[in-house]
Amino acid sequence: MATKPSDFFKTLSIIHLALVGGILVFGAITYFNNGSFEANTDPNDIFIYVVPIVAAFGYFMSQFLFKKQLQSINRTDELSTKMSKYLSASIVMYALIEGPAFLAIFAYSFSGNALFLVIAIFLVAYLYMQKPAQRKFMDNVPLTMEDKKQFN
Repeated sequence: MATKPSDFFKTLSIIHLALVGGILVFGAITYFNNGSFEANTDPNDIFIYVVPIVAAFGYFMSQFLFKKQLQSINRTDELSTKMSKYLSASIVMYALIEGPAFLAIFAYSFSGNALFLVIAIFLVAYLYMQKPAQRKFMDNVPLTMEDKKQFN
């Protein structure tokens, strides 16, 4: 684990970029291989029920678990411990968004239903908005004055 704040954010940014980029590449390849963009609501298609439920579950659980894991960070912990806990909370949040996005793309590849691709696009947009930033870290983690000095 990187002990300097600059290394920490570089590592977290690389992880975030890799996850977003992986979904975008997979989605683009799937779209260009499939080529279909038809919206249909076939009631016999199980994905029409599963994908939106899993996407909503992933979205809400990512927020809930992220906040829950941040609550376990004590103000008295060392900065490296705080960064480590924040890193693991962020990775869990990213995974809970990435999983449903991949499921939506898989469903699109099997059915050609544009609804699934649109759900994946919204999940990727939300994941992109979760990109790591020093300001977000400082707002979400209880830092001491000594911790704040290390960031400046």
